[in-house]
Amino acid sequence: MREVITTKDGPQAIGPYSQAIKANGMVFVSGQIAIDPATQQVIAGDVAAQTERALKNLSGILKAAGSGFEKVLRSTVFLKNMGDFAAMNEVYGRHFASNPPARSTVEVSRLPKDVLVEIDVIALS
Repeated sequence: MREVITTKDGPQAIGPYSQAIKANGMVFVSGQIAIDPATQQVIAGDVAAQTERALKNLSGILKAAGSGFEKVLRSTVFLKNMGDFAAMNEVYGRHFASNPPARSTVEVSRLPKDVLVEIDVIALS
């Protein structure tokens, strides 16, 4: 069984994808960037501010799926500049303070809407 997850607590999809898919006890959340769900606009700010917004988006979508950060198994962080790793990691660490998930972090040449960071997660539902 496959369920599409949609919530106003995360930005609306800007392409042919779902905010998340829930299936077989798992939640697969699409990559989230620093878009404010209320305005559908990218927030102003550095990588720390953008990481915070992306994580708030992930939290809202996970909650809509009946999950949360404590159930995240895996995340992927995409950074425009690996020089921003420490700033991103400091914010990320506040949200995953205990028993953090497995994670990969990679530098990419460009992200949607020219943001500085994008994060996706896989969690238990």
